[in-house]
Amino acid sequence: MFYYLIIALQVYCLYHLYTNRKAFYWWFVILFLGPIGCAIYLLTQVYNRGDAEKITEDIAHVINPSKKVKDLEKRFEFSDSYQNRVNLADAYIEINDFNKAIAQYLKALEDTSQNNFYVTNQLIEAYYNIEDYEKVVFYVEKIKNHAEFKKSRTQFLYGLALERLGEIEVAETNLRSIDIRYSFYEERLILAKFLLKINKTEDAKEILNEISTESSHMTKQNQRLYRVTILEVEKLLKELG
Repeated sequence: MFYYLIIALQVYCLYHLYTNRKAFYWWFVILFLGPIGCAIYLLTQVYNRGDAEKITEDIAHVINPSKKVKDLEKRFEFSDSYQNRVNLADAYIEINDFNKAIAQYLKALEDTSQNNFYVTNQLIEAYYNIEDYEKVVFYVEKIKNHAEFKKSRTQFLYGLALERLGEIEVAETNLRSIDIRYSFYEERLILAKFLLKINKTEDAKEILNEISTESSHMTKQNQRLYRVTILEVEKLLKELG
């Protein structure tokens, strides 16, 4: 239980660091110093008396996502705002209740005064997870010219949806966009498998070898996080010879 509390604390600190655009060195403090690094970050960058209750609540939500959903449902019932709706939809995504998430995102899209790029991305994620690939393609058409769409997970999901729909060449172009060193390990493994299916074995082996090499330079935490992916990469490399 103590281990999970540490992980939850690190997740909260990293999320706060990302959303508040703190100095880059804090990533190393949090990841390499563990609970000590988190304590330093919280005391110097987050904590004041008014924040204490909020921090406790956020960590509880990481440990128990269903509590987060219930809290957000109550908040939304009290105030039917755009942001509360989106927050609730995001919470549904976290517990894999994709149909409820879709319903809320679609309602949010009706508010045309908002910049709905984020909501559309989330909607695409939800549609992909219920295997509605036509809807994935439909909503990607609305955002694919956006600068942030390029080399994103959403573009990768678009590629996977195109593959399911039989558009192999266009799928490959979009899937390859995610082949970026030292990132997207799981997605790059999926890309390698896709390339193997279309008989581009050498391209697949190159990606697998890159992931294998990169894994030796990962932090211990990332090695644990991507352990299953790394093991599958090594297994495929042995099979390919």
